[in-house]
Amino acid sequence: MTLSGNVHQQTWSVNVQTEAVGEGGFRPTINVRHSSPHGDFKHTFRHGGIFSTEREAVLAGLREGMTWIELKMARTISV
Repeated sequence: MTLSGNVHQQTWSVNVQTEAVGEGGFRPTINVRHSSPHGDFKHTFRHGGIFSTEREAVLAGLREGMTWIELKMARTISV
């Protein structure tokens, strides 16, 4: 079974899906989207860690995605 999670507001969203890797491990794939007057920002990446449960993988992916959104909205990063 694959778990997914989503957090969103009007101008941004974070979506996470898990996939099984190795024996008993899970890795989240993270999709972030942020809309602004300067254009839409979309980015998909895999979390660097492997987690023992899908729940841990989803929560870690959502945290990582929210960090990206926070940095992007604060104009700390530009991709």
